[in-house]
Amino acid sequence: MNPVTAQSTVPTLIRNTVTNIHPENHTFLIYKENDNWVEISYRQALDKIDAISAYMLDMGIRKGDRLALIIENGPDYVYYDQALQQIGAVNTSIYPTLSETDIEYILNDSGARTILVGNPFLLRKIIKIANNCLELMRIIPAFDDFEKHTDKVNLNAGLIAFANLIEEGRKCVSQYSQAINAAREAIIPSDLSCLIYTSGTTGTPKGVMLTHSNLVENVRVCLDQIPVIDKDETFLSFLPLSHVFERTATYHVCLAKGCKIAFAQSLDLLAKNMGEVKPTVMNCVPRLLERIHDKAMKNGTSAGGTKTKIFLWALEIGKKYRLVQEAGKKPGFILQQQHKIADKLVFSKIKEKTGGRLKFMISGGGALPKNIGEFFGDLGIKILEGFGLTETSPVMSVTEYHRQVYGTVGRIIPGIEVAIQNVDTGYIYSIQTHESFNPAFQSEEGEIIVRGHCVMKGYWNKPQETAVAIDVDGWFHTGDIGRFFKGNLQITDRLKNMLVNAYGKNVYPTPVENTYLKSPKIEGLFLVGDKREYITAIVIPARETLQEVFNLDNSFFENAEVFIDNPEIVKWIGQDIRKFSNELAKFERIKNFKVKRNPFSMDEGEITPTMKPKRKVIEKKYAQAIDEMYLQEAEVD
Repeated sequence: MNPVTAQSTVPTLIRNTVTNIHPENHTFLIYKENDNWVEISYRQALDKIDAISAYMLDMGIRKGDRLALIIENGPDYVYYDQALQQIGAVNTSIYPTLSETDIEYILNDSGARTILVGNPFLLRKIIKIANNCLELMRIIPAFDDFEKHTDKVNLNAGLIAFANLIEEGRKCVSQYSQAINAAREAIIPSDLSCLIYTSGTTGTPKGVMLTHSNLVENVRVCLDQIPVIDKDETFLSFLPLSHVFERTATYHVCLAKGCKIAFAQSLDLLAKNMGEVKPTVMNCVPRLLERIHDKAMKNGTSAGGTKTKIFLWALEIGKKYRLVQEAGKKPGFILQQQHKIADKLVFSKIKEKTGGRLKFMISGGGALPKNIGEFFGDLGIKILEGFGLTETSPVMSVTEYHRQVYGTVGRIIPGIEVAIQNVDTGYIYSIQTHESFNPAFQSEEGEIIVRGHCVMKGYWNKPQETAVAIDVDGWFHTGDIGRFFKGNLQITDRLKNMLVNAYGKNVYPTPVENTYLKSPKIEGLFLVGDKREYITAIVIPARETLQEVFNLDNSFFENAEVFIDNPEIVKWIGQDIRKFSNELAKFERIKNFKVKRNPFSMDEGEITPTMKPKRKVIEKKYAQAIDEMYLQEAEVD
C-alpha cells in the first residue's frame, strides 16, 4: 500500500514511517566516518531534528522564513531540512559549486535568515559576502574548528557551530515540543516547502517555488508507477540534494517508504562505496552509466583472444535474451542455458562491481543514449529513465518497471497532462495522460508542455518570468523538444540548443552528440553551426584512453594551451568522427573540430551545476577558435 496520501506533507513522511513502517531504532541513515560505516536510527535522527527546530523557534524563526543550506550530502542535510520543514520554514539549498556572486544574489533574493555551511572552503565563500546579506542572522558551520577562519572577521550575522546549535536546542526542546507539533500540524499541502534556484544556461538565477504538495504528490505517483520499491531497500545517494532529482527520487522516496539512505563519500569513491554498501537502488545521471559502459567494454575487449571472444559472445546472448523478453515471450531452453553461462562468465562480474544487489537504477538529468540503456539491459541490469525539470518537482514521466522502451523516458505519471506543441504555430499535436497510454501511439515532434500537480507555484519574486513560463491555460513550457514514441515520452533536444544552419536546416545537437559519443575516444562534444554553412565541434577526448594510446602523463593536461594541436591526436579523433558521421544526415555531420585539452568547467562558468553547457558563454569565450574552424580546411571530409 502507498504510504503517501493527498494530505501528506514533507515532515509527515518520516513520522508516518516510525508510526506505521519501522520501529524508531531501525536504521535510517548510513555514512562513512574515517574507515567505518556508521548507522543512524530514526530515533537518533528525530532527537536532533527536534532540537534544531527548538533552537530555530527560540531564535524567532517562523513559518515561511527561508533558511539556506550550502553543504554536501550527508546526515546533517537531513537533520537541518527536516527541522526547518516541520516548523513551516522554507529550504533554500544552494549548489556548493556556485560563485560568490550567485550565492550572494540567492541569499538576498530569498531573504535567507540562516545558512548551514558544510566545509571550510564554503565558509570562506560565505564570509566574503555575508555582510552584504542584510537578512542573514546566523551562519552555522557544520564542522569543527571553524573559529580559525573567522577570528579576525567582523560579521553582522551570529556564528554557531552546528553541533553547539543542536546542544542548545536540546536544552529547550521540552519547552518548544508543543509548538513544534502544532507547527507541523498547521502545514498544509499548498504551503511552500523549498526554493531551488536554477542557474540555467543564461541569465540570473530564478528561485523555483515548490510546495509540499508538489513534492509529496510526485513521490506518491512515482511509487505507484514503480511499485517494486519496498521498505527494505538501501539507496546509495551521491547526486546533490541541492538538486530536486536526488531530493525527490532518493531522499523523499526513502522518507515515505522507510528505505535506508547511505551517503557516498564522493564521486571519486563511488565505485568503492558501491562495493561496500551493496545498494539495491541508485539514482544516477547518464554520464555515470556511460563511464561504466566504457570501462566494461575496455576491460572486456582489451585482453584480446579468447577472453574478448567470450565477452562479445556473452553480450550477443544477453541481447538475444533481452529482445525475446521484450517481445513478451519466454526464452527457449538453449538460450536460457547460454544466458546462464554468459551471466556466470561475464555479467555477474560486472554486477559484482555495483555491489551485486542492484534491483535497478533510475537515470535522470538528461537523455540516456539508447545504446547505453540497451547495453545495461543486455547485462540484466535494469535502468529506468525519468524526465522532468526543477519546475516540475521534478518527475513528469518515468519508465515502468515491467515495460521498457530504450531511448525514451517512460510513461506519463498519473494526475498530469503532457502535450506536444508546434514550436512555430502553437498548435498542440497531442495531449497524453497516464490513463491514455497506448504502447503503439506515436506523435509529431515539438515542444513538451505540461500542466497538473507537478508544476511549480512560480518563480520567487519574478511574476513576469512566471507568466512567460506558465501560460494562461496553465501549461508550463519546458523548453525541451520531444515526441511520444510507443506511448512513452521521448526527448530529442532542448529548444534553446537548436541550431539553424545557413540553409535553414534545423540541427538538434543532442542526438548528433550522442552518435559521436559512441566513440570510446570521445568524452564530450559541443556542437557549433547556428547560421553557419556546416557543423563544427569542440571535442573533449576521453582522457584515460588518450593517455594510454599516446603514453601521456598528467602534465600534458596541465598545459596552458586550451586546445591540443598534436596532429597525431587530431587524426586519431578524426578517424572516429568520420566513422560515426556515416550514421547522420549530411547537414548534421561535423566538418571540422578542435580538441579541447580539458572538459568544460563549472568554476570557469562554462557549465551549469547540472553539467549543461552555457552556449553563449562558450561561444563567446572560444570565438576565435570557432572562427578558425570555418577558415581552415576541414579536418573531416
